[in-house]
Amino acid sequence: MLDTIIYVLNIAIPLAFLVPFALFAVYFERKVSAFMQDRLGPNRVGPRGYFQTIADILKLLQKEDITPAEVDKPLYNVAPILVFMGSYAAFAAIPFTSVYIGSNIDLGILYIVAVSSFVVAAILMAGWASNNKYTLLGAMRSAAQMISYEIPTVIVIISMIIIAGTMNLFTLSELQTSSIYNWMIFGGPDMGWKKFALLPLSVIGFMIMYISTLAEVNRTPFDIPEAESELVSGYHTEYSGIKFAMFFLAEYANMFAVSIVVVSIFFGGYQSPFGYLGNTLGLSWFVPAEQFFWFTVKGIFFVFVQMWLRWTLPRLRVDQLMTMCWKYLIPISLVNLVVIALIMVL
Repeated sequence: MLDTIIYVLNIAIPLAFLVPFALFAVYFERKVSAFMQDRLGPNRVGPRGYFQTIADILKLLQKEDITPAEVDKPLYNVAPILVFMGSYAAFAAIPFTSVYIGSNIDLGILYIVAVSSFVVAAILMAGWASNNKYTLLGAMRSAAQMISYEIPTVIVIISMIIIAGTMNLFTLSELQTSSIYNWMIFGGPDMGWKKFALLPLSVIGFMIMYISTLAEVNRTPFDIPEAESELVSGYHTEYSGIKFAMFFLAEYANMFAVSIVVVSIFFGGYQSPFGYLGNTLGLSWFVPAEQFFWFTVKGIFFVFVQMWLRWTLPRLRVDQLMTMCWKYLIPISLVNLVVIALIMVL
C-alpha cells in the first residue's frame, strides 16, 4: 500500500507543478512580449491581469470538442494524449532536489532523449489524421526539424558524458556541487589543465545544445511547423477545446523540460551558486527547498530566454533551418566531441 502511495505521489508531483507553471508561463510570455513591444499586455482580469490566463483556460475547457467528419478518429484522438505523455514522461528522470527524483536511473539522459521521441510520433499522427494539407505539411516539417536537431543535441550530450563519466542526472548534479567553479559550463570538476582546455569546448557545447533544443520545441526562430502566415496554425489547426489545451500544455512543458535538462547538464542542476542558508543556520531540512528554488529559477530563466528570442528574431525559412543543422551544428558538435575525447584520454 505504501509503495502504491509513493508511486502515485511521484506521478502527481510533477503534474501539480506543470499545470500552474503553464498558466504562469502563458501570462509571463504575454507580459514579456508586451514589454518588448512597448505596450501593456493583459491588465483587465484581476490585479495587473493575473487572472487573465486562468479565465482563458476555463473558457478553452468549456468549448465544444469538435471532431471533423473526415478525420482518422483513432489517431486524431490519441495524438494530443501522446504528445503530452512524451513531454510529461521526461520529468521522471529529472532530479528536482537531492531528495526528490521520480526515477533515479543510470541512463537518465538517454531515457529523456528516447521518451521525447513520442512527441515526434504524436505530431505526425495529428498532422496525418486531421486530413488537412496544412496540418500534414506542418507535421512533416516538425518531424524533419525535430529529428534533425536531435542529432547535435545527442552529440553534445555524449561529449558531456565523456567529461562527467555518467548518464545519471542526479550524479551529474552532485558532481557540480560545492562551487559554481565546478559547473560543466566552466569545464566541470577540477582536473588540472584539462579543466581550462575543456572550458571553451563546454561553452560551444552549451550554445549548440540550446539552439538545438529551441528547434526541438518549435520555438522562434524555428517555429516553421506552426507558421501562422503560411500554415494557419500547423499540425493542430483542426483541434479545439480540451485537445487543443493538451497541445498547448505540452508546448510549455517541453519548454521547461529542455531548459532544466540544459540546467542539469551545464549549470549545476539543483545546486545553489551561493551555498545554502539551511546549512549555515543548522537547518538541514530546509536545504531541499532551497535546491528546488534554484532549480526552478534557473529553468525559468532559460524559458525567459526562449520567449525573448521569439520577440527578437525573424522566422527562418525551411532551407535555412536545415542548412544550419546539417552544415554547421552537426559538424561543429562532432569536432567538439572528438577534441573533448582526446583531451580526456591524454
